[in-house]
Amino acid sequence: MNNTATRTVQALIRRGWTISFAESCTGGMACARLVDVPDASKVLNASFVTYANEAKAGLLGVREETLAAHGAVSEETAFEMAEGVCRANKAQVGVGISGIAGPGGGTPEKPVGTVCFGFCINGTTFTITKHFGPLGRQEVRRAAVDVVFETLCNRLEEEV
Repeated sequence: MNNTATRTVQALIRRGWTISFAESCTGGMACARLVDVPDASKVLNASFVTYANEAKAGLLGVREETLAAHGAVSEETAFEMAEGVCRANKAQVGVGISGIAGPGGGTPEKPVGTVCFGFCINGTTFTITKHFGPLGRQEVRRAAVDVVFETLCNRLEEEV
C-alpha cells in the first residue's frame, strides 16, 4: 500500500474533509490509489476523469477562454480543474491533473512528460508543473500520481 496515500487519507479524516480528483492524463489513477487505502470512503465522495476539453468545461467549469488561450495542459487549466471539482463535489480538497503522457502529443513548449497540477486546499489554490521526460506513458502517469500524494501529504501534514 502507498504510504503517502494512507497519510493523505488519515490527514483528511482528522480534519473531517473530503477530497475529489479531476484527472486527465492519469485517467483515474490518483483516485484509484486513494481507494486502495482502507477508510477512503470517509474522505472520497466523487471524482471525474475529464479527458476531453468539453468534459473539463462541462463538468468542472473550466472556461473556454482558458482552454483556448493556454491549452488543456497548463497551470491555468489545472487551477480551474481543481477549483471546479471542489465546487462540483462540495469538497475541501480538489486536485486537477492534466498532462502529456506520450508517446506522442508533445511540442517544444510542452514536451512529452509535462504534467500540470492544480491543488485547491480549503479555499487556497496553487499549481505545479513537472517535466518527467519521455519515461513512457505508464511511468509518466505513475510519477504524476506520486507528485499528487507527496504534495498532499506535505500540505495537509504541515497544517496539523
